[in-house]
Amino acid sequence: MSAPTPPAAPQDPQFSPPQGQPEPGGAPAPAAPAAPAKESKLKKVLGVVVLIVIAVVVKLGIGYVFDDSPVRAEVGDCVKVTGSENNPDVETKGCDDKDANYKVLKVVENTFDVNACKVGEAALAQEWDADKFVLCLDPVKK
Repeated sequence: MSAPTPPAAPQDPQFSPPQGQPEPGGAPAPAAPAAPAKESKLKKVLGVVVLIVIAVVVKLGIGYVFDDSPVRAEVGDCVKVTGSENNPDVETKGCDDKDANYKVLKVVENTFDVNACKVGEAALAQEWDADKFVLCLDPVKK
């Protein structure tokens, strides 16, 4: 024996259920889509922050890791200069060190002008980020 089918709901608007509520005997209304989770926005922001931090560390730290930054010697310091004229390698040394071959006589700031040194002095232009300077050098007498 089969159950009788309920009569169809009247089409009169006054008998229809309020909007958002299921019709009696009908299927339940689908759930409203959930709002985007705040966690996903937070993850995106944190991801961007992490990338920025990594970029800054790479930019500032790579010179220290590979030790290719110029020597920031002061007047009176002794240095060991090796390599070619276009790509010198400079290390700070003690003036009594047998490897020291130049003594810094003068540091000229904010220039690459090697003519800022006196005639007879060796000149070495250096740049470190935005800092540029010339070391005026005199050979160490041994």
